[in-house]
Amino acid sequence: MKKSIIYTGTGDQGKTSLVGGQRVAKTDQCIESYGTVDELNSFIGLLRDMLTDTADRDFLLFIQHKLFTIGSYLATDQETTALKIESKVSAESIARLEKEIDRIDGELPRMKNFVLPGGAPTASQAHICRTVCRRAEREIYRLAASSIVEEPVLVFMNRLSDYLFVLARKECIKGNGEEIIWDYTCI
Repeated sequence: MKKSIIYTGTGDQGKTSLVGGQRVAKTDQCIESYGTVDELNSFIGLLRDMLTDTADRDFLLFIQHKLFTIGSYLATDQETTALKIESKVSAESIARLEKEIDRIDGELPRMKNFVLPGGAPTASQAHICRTVCRRAEREIYRLAASSIVEEPVLVFMNRLSDYLFVLARKECIKGNGEEIIWDYTCI
């Protein structure tokens, strides 16, 4: 098998290709959307490497695969190229994410206050992932204002930030013994 070429020079003038071959500016909202999803996937990879719980690590690997799916979806010029089934987000994937949120949340104490990010390195990393996820979701909504974005993509991203929040709470309690409560009187 021939070794792939890492650099092609085709992006040196500020353009890149979508799936299907259409050339767009690297500042295009489509690129911003899937680039932010790629950034999130990288941060989740770091979080996954930090965790010790096998079930959480396995679930994050599932999430990474789904984020790659979403990146492929967002990188496809749907006006000229038909989506492959591998680029779709299924209702089953969303249900699996919701089930995991419910499982972790069921093990946590009821929230009575706002919590601050931190408390343990893994909790902090999960909060970083959560905030990058929220930014990715906003970027995808910006894209949806001018392009077709199917609802399951948006729902999955919204649920993913919820999952990352409950995972951060779990890791904070596991590593710190308690959550860091926002002190609204702090001046």
